[in-house]
Amino acid sequence: MGSDVSRIARRCERAVVTAYRELRHCGNDDPAAFRACTTLYRIHHPEASLNEARRLVAEWIDHHVVRQDSGPTDGCACD
Repeated sequence: MGSDVSRIARRCERAVVTAYRELRHCGNDDPAAFRACTTLYRIHHPEASLNEARRLVAEWIDHHVVRQDSGPTDGCACD
């Protein structure tokens, strides 16, 4: 697991990134992990459309997992 997870301010963002990493670590393929994380985001934000959830999850995975950037993201407006 990346050490940047503890520095992610938004709970939903931290939950999504942590879940994605754990799902991939346990052998789930990328599409399955992405779908699960999109569902997780929508549990935190039931008002979000599926497209909005997919966009944010993809942004967070790219930012924290693919690029391993530790800086903040635009993300959602929650804490």
